[in-house]
Amino acid sequence: MTSPVIKRVFLVAAAALLAASCSTSPTGRAQLVLKSDTELELEGARQFRMIEQTVPLVQDRATIDFVACVANAIIEQVEGDAADLYWELRVVDQPEVNAFVLPGGKIVVNSGILGVAANQHQLAAVLGHEVAHVTARHANERASRASLTSAGIDIGAILLGGGYANQTRGAQSALSGLATLGILNPFSREQETEADVIGVEYMAKAGFDPRESVELWKTMNEKNKTSIPEYMSTHPSGETRIDDLVSHYPTALALFNEAQQEGRYPDCRR
Repeated sequence: MTSPVIKRVFLVAAAALLAASCSTSPTGRAQLVLKSDTELELEGARQFRMIEQTVPLVQDRATIDFVACVANAIIEQVEGDAADLYWELRVVDQPEVNAFVLPGGKIVVNSGILGVAANQHQLAAVLGHEVAHVTARHANERASRASLTSAGIDIGAILLGGGYANQTRGAQSALSGLATLGILNPFSREQETEADVIGVEYMAKAGFDPRESVELWKTMNEKNKTSIPEYMSTHPSGETRIDDLVSHYPTALALFNEAQQEGRYPDCRR
């Protein structure tokens, strides 16, 4: 017999899911968004300041101007509420090939990625992807999903473990593994694929050649060969990303040609 407490938790979760069903991403995908954007943006700003204080920043003006030039061209294509965010960029002196975004439009680019992105177009593919995470509210969606998944795991562990401490811990551990592989990882891959699609459109609208996104991933594949199966990863495989980007060529190239006709020819140089 299901206890009243468990029933109430399930009802609350179901109500939250129904309330979130009306939210959609820029690609039209139904989203689960339960968290406060303001709360996440404040946390993003706090983490951004911590990075500024604890991680060495690139001091070379030419490098900073190059990254900022590409970033500004991308951000100019953002519409809606995200266009009003206080976008900020920092280039950190770190060798890892990485870039990431924090809620509220805080972009962090590792200097190491500049050794992989061969030109302004390839850097635009990176930054377009990161900006897309913000405009698609992926941080909010992931936080919302994680909250509900955690609640679901706790309830499931009580039912499977019978309420006994040791049994419950064992069941909880097993369920967490299943949630990671079966729920959170595929969800993250879905976000990454969506950010690729939205990002390549941003770069094309800004006048960067979207075909360079594929060249970037060919280089990344060579540098990041891994034997980890895709289903165990939070990101799609490099081959999958390339296939998805190529399939999106017709739309991206149409946007690129339109940008060229309207005189958008970015000239970002190091």
